Amino acid sequence: MKLGVLALLVLAVAAAAASSLYERGLIRFNYPSTARYPVRGVDVSHHQGRIDWSAVRAAGIAFAFIKASEGADHRDREFDRNWVGARQVGLSRGAYHFFTFCSPGAAQAENFIAAVGGSFGELPPVADVEFAGNCRQWESIDRIREELRSFLGRLEESARVRPILYFTEDAHSRILEGHFDAYPIWPRSVLLPLSESRFGSWLFWQFADNGRVRGIDTLADLNVFRGAQVEFESLVRAGLPGRAQ
Repeated sequence: MKLGVLALLVLAVAAAAASSLYERGLIRFNYPSTARYPVRGVDVSHHQGRIDWSAVRAAGIAFAFIKASEGADHRDREFDRNWVGARQVGLSRGAYHFFTFCSPGAAQAENFIAAVGGSFGELPPVADVEFAGNCRQWESIDRIREELRSFLGRLEESARVRPILYFTEDAHSRILEGHFDAYPIWPRSVLLPLSESRFGSWLFWQFADNGRVRGIDTLADLNVFRGAQVEFESLVRAGLPGRAQ
């Protein structure tokens, strides 16, 4: 009996220690091979504070997705600084918009387009689709899909390239799967390696949400591009297959 209690105590202490290490960015669940995925990137917002983009570039980061806006009227207060800073050090940039479930898609697209203010950078723009942190008064899944189609259509018209869909597993299974298959995808999977059979031919993968990157004082999301450096350079130069003409 005493041994059982002791074992449970040891497990509890180990779990607490592991949780603490994870929250401090000292351990994570995924360590994708640099040989297989040599092109690395981050995604950031105002939550990362002031970023030293020169240090980020020197740390081997090749691309950055930068939050521009959210919903129909919110804009990220650090977007302009991050957008210019990443460009000055030669990072390939993409802007992303947090898509809310309680605002018209067309209005959200206009907010995003205005927030970026011209060029969408070197990578396609992104719609961030997830339930976490979203509004709770949404009408129905069908209505969310309808507004998301409106958002994506207007965005593609403005950017002249097919947007990327970033999503969590629950957003994919409840909203996207079977309805937006023509779009390039950027899945989030921070606890397990990304399932090829689950998502098929993804473009980017967010493999950690607790990364440590020189030049960023807080923890940051870590991503890889699916392909070699030459394929990434081709994407930057020519855009995605399916690019709008």
